[in-house]
This record gives sequence, C-alpha cells and structure tokens, in this order.
Amino acid sequence: MAQDHRRLRGPEDSQPPEVWAGAAGVPEEEEDEEEEDAAGAPRDPCALQPLFAQAGVLSQSEGSAYVELRGGTKVLCSAWGPREAAEPGAAAAEGQLLCEFRRAPFAGRGARGRPGAEAAAEREAAAAVREALGPAVRLERYPRARLTVSAVLLQDGGSALAAAVTAAALALADAGVEMYDVAVGCGLCRAPGPAGPWLLQPGEAEERRAVAHLTVALLPALNQVSAVLGSGQGGPPDAWAQALRLGLDGCHRLYPVLRDSLLQATRRRDAAAARRRDAAAADAATTA
Repeated sequence: MAQDHRRLRGPEDSQPPEVWAGAAGVPEEEEDEEEEDAAGAPRDPCALQPLFAQAGVLSQSEGSAYVELRGGTKVLCSAWGPREAAEPGAAAAEGQLLCEFRRAPFAGRGARGRPGAEAAAEREAAAAVREALGPAVRLERYPRARLTVSAVLLQDGGSALAAAVTAAALALADAGVEMYDVAVGCGLCRAPGPAGPWLLQPGEAEERRAVAHLTVALLPALNQVSAVLGSGQGGPPDAWAQALRLGLDGCHRLYPVLRDSLLQATRRRDAAAARRRDAAAADAATTA
C-alpha cells in the first residue's frame, strides 16, 4: 500500500492538553505574585528609577538618543534637520517641529489593542512630545525649515511618555539644533484609595492601578515648565500642586545624567573626527 510521505507522522505516545496547561500557567502566576509584591511593598513616593541615557547611538541620523529606565522602559529616538520645508506656504517667521511616536508591537505585555485605538494613542503621544519640546527649540533660527523627531517605544515599563520626551530632547541636542535647554520629562501617578499618594516615575503595574496620571516637562537651566499633561482623579487642587512640585524635583535630579550623556557623545564624536584626520594625514604622507 502506497504511503503519503508528505504528511508528518505524529508521536507514538500522546498526552492530554491538561498536562501542559499547568506548566503554561506558571509565568502568569509568577507575574501575579510580582504584582502583588509590588503592590504590598512599601514605596517611597520620591524615589526615582535609575535612568540610563546615551546620545549619538545611531549613525544613520543626524542626532539620536537612547533612554532606559530600570522599570523596563526603553525608548530610541532619532532627529533630522534642519531641512527645507516641503510645504510651499510654510511660515517664514520660524521653522516647523514635527514629532512622531511609534509603539513597537512587542513593547507591552498581553494582547495588542485595536489598530485604530493604537494609532490614536500614538498620535496623542506625538502631540504631547511636540508640546513639551516646542518651548525648548529655537524655531525662529530655522525659517522655512523643518525639524523631525521620531521616537520608538521598544518596551513599556512605565513612564513611557516622560522617557520619550527626554529622549527626543537629547536627540535634538545631539543633532546640533539650537535649544534654550534640554527638556526633561518625569511621570507620576496617583495610587488608588482616598488618601493615595502620588508616585514618582511609576512602573507599568503601578500605572495600570492608578486613578490619575501626570507628566511634567521642565527646562531645568531656565527653571521653566514646558508642558504639564494630566488626567484622572487627582483629588483636590492641593494634591495636584504637590504632584507638580514632586515632578519638578524629579526633573532637576535627572538633569545631570542627561548633561553627562551629551558630554560623552561630544567627546566620542571629537575622538572619531581626530582619528579620521590622522588617517587622512597618514594616507596623504604615504601617497607623497
């Protein structure tokens, strides 16, 4: 009898799916335990997540930056410009700042939302980044020009919008764009409960349980607030004022990290230029 060699043979011994259901559910149980531990552990409202920032990480763009928080948030940002505006009727008084925000398909845990809802959320985040960077960039120095910033959220571990604002400002500064100061973003959320405190730089689990959210962008050298974005039930006005003061303090504490990252990027760029000059001089001497 002829056999069908195109068909894959199954295992000789089979087991019911219930045997593997327990093993498959272990990670979810561990995640639930981690969330319960995070919820029950004492949390210092003023504690900042350790931040890693590096400028000049991409060679294909004129400016770039990478920002990572200890909670797991990772943002990669690129900047281009100034370039001539494509619109013929662009205003001559000042340039245009275009911001783009994209969320990687693997950025968050669980199933993805509807494409339309995700696109709307990305447009809203891009508008928020544009609002935070607008007061920092000297657009009047670039008439009839366009500056473009693109931020990609690689992993969402909480305070993603604040990290995107910081990464976008670093990328613009790395591109040599004239700015009044580097905008620093800091996120907050209010824990549930009648007397729930405001938490500085919350994680993803804390943001999901929160009843209110706040993102603050600050120009530390000028001590000027560039954007305040809030939503939810934050309690009385005094509670919002306390959250704003807490966010401004967090921005001031993060500023030295960003300044050091720009200095290191400048030193790396100068060292690379010096090596290229030495190599060109050596080639010229060899040819002569």
